[in-house]
Amino acid sequence: MSELTDLYAQIRVCPKCDLAKARTNAVPGEGPENAEVMMIGEAPGFHEDQQGRPFVGAAGKFLDELLAGINLKRDQIYICNVLKCRPPGNRDPFPDEMDACKAYLDQQIELIKPKIIITISRFALARWFSDKKISEIHGKPKKVGNLVVLPMYHPAAALHQPSLKRVLQDDFKRIPEILQDMAKVQEHVEEKKPEPPKQLSMF
Repeated sequence: MSELTDLYAQIRVCPKCDLAKARTNAVPGEGPENAEVMMIGEAPGFHEDQQGRPFVGAAGKFLDELLAGINLKRDQIYICNVLKCRPPGNRDPFPDEMDACKAYLDQQIELIKPKIIITISRFALARWFSDKKISEIHGKPKKVGNLVVLPMYHPAAALHQPSLKRVLQDDFKRIPEILQDMAKVQEHVEEKKPEPPKQLSMF
């Protein structure tokens, strides 16, 4: 049994937060252990919870199309989520739920050692770019430590906003370029907001 397979076994029976009580299946993630590209979403949805696999609904079909556009197949990339269990009603993750799952995602990144991490949710984005919005930095890769992180819109967003379909297609076209020349990717520097001026005492 590989370390990744062992991790999956832990995730499937994880009791760390209240999401464990309502899940049908935990969704650890899937893909080759030597994947160059790792995609991180937010959390499983209804279909993912039922099947125990990531991206199996309509967004998953569009993801397959996007990958086909750059001559990649689903089984060549690694896909997982920030949360491994579905939040009720697909609500946003709570901080304690993300904390409970953080060690699992940390370990997945460490074991896969991808060349590129694609974030497709604002919660995955915030892990590396807490000071940025997806509208500002989608399709722009940055080095963060020894990783290259490429923020993108979620494929589901294009199903609701057709104008984003071309945006996603164009952003996906960056992936082969980045893999070919990782050295050109600039490092991300977290911007520090200026502190407000201190009030001078009159006394």
